Amino acid sequence: MHFDNFKPAIVYTIYIASTPEKVWQALTTAEFSKKYFSGFAVEVELKVGGAFVARAPDGSVHISGEVIACDPPRRLAITWNVNWPALVEKLGPTLVTYEIEPAGEAVRLTLTQAHDRPIDDDILSGGRQGWPAILSSLKSLLETS
Repeated sequence: MHFDNFKPAIVYTIYIASTPEKVWQALTTAEFSKKYFSGFAVEVELKVGGAFVARAPDGSVHISGEVIACDPPRRLAITWNVNWPALVEKLGPTLVTYEIEPAGEAVRLTLTQAHDRPIDDDILSGGRQGWPAILSSLKSLLETS
């Protein structure tokens, strides 16, 4: 799949008082992700072409995809395929990219959700509400542990 024609639909940036390595670990490990991602366990094979899965607390796979770019602890890009048939048709292919950059004594984490087609606002509203909540929870966890 080529991603040249994908356009950002959601871009969210958050600053976290942490290190790039800790943010990377939080984004890529199941035990850590369960603590801030509503109990979902993120499993990532950290290599281009590797598998990406987000499992619900009951173990079912809700999101799956493939690693498109992997540059620890700076950048991770994955395809993001929700496993809800009605939504899959409306969303089409989704590319989620995490960019981690030092910012003084903090880290700037930028998440981009991109699509190869225009997406209706009612569909994007889930991401517009969900990503800030997930990443704010990540920030709280990293800054208090």
